[in-house]
Amino acid sequence: MSRFPRSISQTLIKMIAKAEGKFLRVSPTKVRQVIDLIRHKDALEAQSILINLNKRPKEYLIKILKSAIANAKVKGFKAEQLYVSKIICNVGPSWKRFKAAAFGRAQPILRRTSHIKIELDLKSGE
Repeated sequence: MSRFPRSISQTLIKMIAKAEGKFLRVSPTKVRQVIDLIRHKDALEAQSILINLNKRPKEYLIKILKSAIANAKVKGFKAEQLYVSKIICNVGPSWKRFKAAAFGRAQPILRRTSHIKIELDLKSGE
């Protein structure tokens, strides 16, 4: 018997492939703007959306999405069969820096990092 409720354990089994990018030097709020565009889209459609997008997080997302597709291909699935079932961006550790300010003071700067996770699944018709 699983320690998870039935619906969660079925979701865990359903995932085909995943890929993660950790400690990426881009703000999580900016990444979340972009991942909302590709959530629940076909894998190839999501890739084409990212290629034509003019946002900085797209470079990280393209790399992670290609890795997830490659992981699925190793398991014997085709890219046409897959869609982005889950994509999340969590907050990573912030880099603490200081900027010089007036009267000999220092202003703190937080350089934010992100952890991005993409999970692919089979389309319902496949």
